[in-house]
Amino acid sequence: MPSFRDLLRDAKARIREIDTITAAEELARPGTVVLDVREPDEYEQGAIPGAIHIPRGHLESQVENKVLNHDAHVVIYCAGGTRSAFAADTMRLLGYSDVASMAGGFNKWKDEGRDWKAPASLSAEQRNRYQRHLLLPEVDVAGQQKLLDSKVLLLGAGGLGSPAAMYLAAAGVGTLGIIDMDVVDESNLQRQILHNMDRIGERKVDSAKKTLTGINPDVDVVTYDVRLGADNVLDIFAGYDLIIDGTDNFPTRYLVNDASLKLDIPVIHGSIFRFEGQASVYLPHQGPCYRCQVPEPPPAELAPSCSEAGVLGVLPGIIGSIQAMEAIKVLLGIGDPLVGRLLAYDALEETFRTFKVNRDPECAACSIPKEDLVIAEYDEYCMPHPIAAPVG
Repeated sequence: MPSFRDLLRDAKARIREIDTITAAEELARPGTVVLDVREPDEYEQGAIPGAIHIPRGHLESQVENKVLNHDAHVVIYCAGGTRSAFAADTMRLLGYSDVASMAGGFNKWKDEGRDWKAPASLSAEQRNRYQRHLLLPEVDVAGQQKLLDSKVLLLGAGGLGSPAAMYLAAAGVGTLGIIDMDVVDESNLQRQILHNMDRIGERKVDSAKKTLTGINPDVDVVTYDVRLGADNVLDIFAGYDLIIDGTDNFPTRYLVNDASLKLDIPVIHGSIFRFEGQASVYLPHQGPCYRCQVPEPPPAELAPSCSEAGVLGVLPGIIGSIQAMEAIKVLLGIGDPLVGRLLAYDALEETFRTFKVNRDPECAACSIPKEDLVIAEYDEYCMPHPIAAPVG
């Protein structure tokens, strides 16, 4: 029966083992993956910057989800070089072709004064709550920490704001601001899933806060029980990383567009009408803005509100969920957000179509310096404001 020493000797004979000097040289090369196989409590006390963390006991089940390229050059380390040797042998069996174990491990790396830092850490409860996120290499601990540090403002606690807020809260977005000056009405409950029968007559922002904190106590819900207008839009928007636009009228959408351009805050747009919905993403000065897409509002008879034309209750759930997905993509810098694209959904046909939207080089909003934008109320025609506000 082979002993532990025999197993370790045999494993090292089958792998490539390098010292810390060689490891440092190889980690400086573009494309090198550094893998930490220590336990979570060891990792949280300090790690090599950029390391992917997979405890040795979870390596077989998780490594192929986090190190996708089997031909990537991988340098593995543990505390002293033993677990990393066994890990390198395991990865060899899994088909990874270029793996090395760092002799001496993190302890020697640190003693030599090489670069290390204490990584962003999650509590045991947070690791359990966000476990499915942590399995995704595009998210992992660093991405989840980024979500927890993010601040998102939702314009409206209604049909679109409800699913968007609930999914963002569940995902662990640390601060959710909600602006709405309405009260919960029984007619809202067919689509506004933040609320329930017991909350009829309550302020919507208060009802929303109860629901969201019940979903995730990590989330700080900031409420604004006011009308959004030119007099407060800049103050409310300031400090947020991203805006979820669930407004239902054109004057407010143009106001939101101008404020986002002035403050350089991305906007995730959503709109619904009967059985149809739309979504897009506006990154200030990097793609088209809302006015590029809709230079002027359509006549009122062609764009009635949901209270006039009706809306299928499930529809805002679909569009609001898309807004939440696009928000997370923008916050994490992953995927291909709907920048310069308008996603159109038809519930009756069950079809999605994507239309390209070009930036207008002469757009009255995004073609001028943001300092020249005038923040003022729009009337029903939503025509661009003059660059300088009228005197007197």
